[in-house]
Amino acid sequence: MARDGALVALRADRLVDVEAGAVLEGRGLLVRGERIEGLLDPGQSPPDGAAVLDLPGHTLLPGLIDCHTHLVGELQGSGIPAIDRSAAQEALSGVGNARATVMAGFTCVRDVGTFRAFVDVALRGAIRDGTVVGPRMAVAGAYVTVPGGGGAVTGVALDVELPRDLRFGEASSPAEVRQRVRAILYGGADFIKVIATGAVLALGTRPGAPELSPDELAAAVEEAAAHGTHVAAHAHGRQGIVNAALAGARSIEHGSLLDDEAADLLAERGTYLVADIYNGDYIASEGARQGWPAETLAKNEATTQAQRDGFATAVKAGVRIAYGTDSGVYPHGWNARQLPYMVRHGMTPMAAIRSATVVAAELLGWQDRVGALAPGRLADVIAVPGDPLDDLALLADVPFVMQGGRVLKWEGGHAPLSAGGPYFPA
Repeated sequence: MARDGALVALRADRLVDVEAGAVLEGRGLLVRGERIEGLLDPGQSPPDGAAVLDLPGHTLLPGLIDCHTHLVGELQGSGIPAIDRSAAQEALSGVGNARATVMAGFTCVRDVGTFRAFVDVALRGAIRDGTVVGPRMAVAGAYVTVPGGGGAVTGVALDVELPRDLRFGEASSPAEVRQRVRAILYGGADFIKVIATGAVLALGTRPGAPELSPDELAAAVEEAAAHGTHVAAHAHGRQGIVNAALAGARSIEHGSLLDDEAADLLAERGTYLVADIYNGDYIASEGARQGWPAETLAKNEATTQAQRDGFATAVKAGVRIAYGTDSGVYPHGWNARQLPYMVRHGMTPMAAIRSATVVAAELLGWQDRVGALAPGRLADVIAVPGDPLDDLALLADVPFVMQGGRVLKWEGGHAPLSAGGPYFPA
């Protein structure tokens, strides 16, 4: 199954055409090297010489895409992040997290920040060159945040001086924001992550309170655009959401306190919403079990249902919703657990799957490469038994994963990992 130009035929009971929003019965898939060559019609025999992988009873789908992950480091909990671990330890944790993510069927991620600057850039590089097995990554490099804000390392004593890599993106004016954006992009980031409001897990910050000013957000967007990329804006509170959307952010992350007016603004401007609506349940249960600070649990309680209500509002308003989970707060590999939540809060099953495939690919700007099972796209393919449109929970346990024509996982099959190699430049 190596990407050496060999032809492989995948045969299953059905295939999800996410571009058309349809399930095609009896369709198979032809893969040559690392790319999809075409579809097999029902009853059509594979071409002579093709290797055949039979997946009876299964459904073929594009590899899933999570647009809000944190692969670097250990799970973020209630304490002060990253100060008790070296950058090397954070990177090595990322290796395991990356493998868990891709083996769960998420073959691409947009990784939206690490407290230790540029460790995500190194992980992306190791995946590209085949040293590490993991998803294709677009990375943020570091958070652009006000000092002491939602993207800063908070909770340390005032007289403790943090190393530069733990405060690399801190900025206090539009001019400083421009400097930090340039430095982060020169350091290898693919896009910019700004922190427009406080955060649930950052001690001492308020999720509803704006942090970066409208002028600072505009400076980040303008500087990113000058370098050919976009801005993802962490924004819980309504005013922060509005500020970031008006500044031109490509996506709003979390969007916990979204209201009708803000939803209409996102729909009007074509701004994506990436809302982690599973996460609150994990924080509530695990936080109580571990004895997390009352501040953290109170902020989580204040935003969880509000975020789900806002998500439903966004669906009704026609906002473009791309799949994102905040994995790294909860265990990596659990990424698909959010899909049923999206249906409970207004989406159809097909829309939920599209959010994690074709819509996510559009947000990344990778729609010509991934996100659909179409000729010319990279052969990122997963398969699950049964029909996931009848039960999205099936996607939480994916037995077959192919990435770029390589079979990474096949429970019950006989396809070892094939030779590694680079995928594509972001």
